[in-house]
Amino acid sequence: MSEPVYKLIEITGTAPDGVESAVQNALARAARTVRHMRWFEVVETRGRIDETGRVAAWQVTLKVGFVLEEDLA
Repeated sequence: MSEPVYKLIEITGTAPDGVESAVQNALARAARTVRHMRWFEVVETRGRIDETGRVAAWQVTLKVGFVLEEDLA
């Protein structure tokens, strides 16, 4: 068996209740169409501020690595 080769994609998740929820939301959505995801890296974190000056939502951009299918045999 050869060593796996990974492809990287970049996705952004959003959540009102924190960074971890934003990561979970992004990965759960990606898992509906991307197979064999193996790791992620947080590359950017930002937030949205509401009209009262409070945090309204968190956004987290991730790089996600998944194994190319021909390398799974």
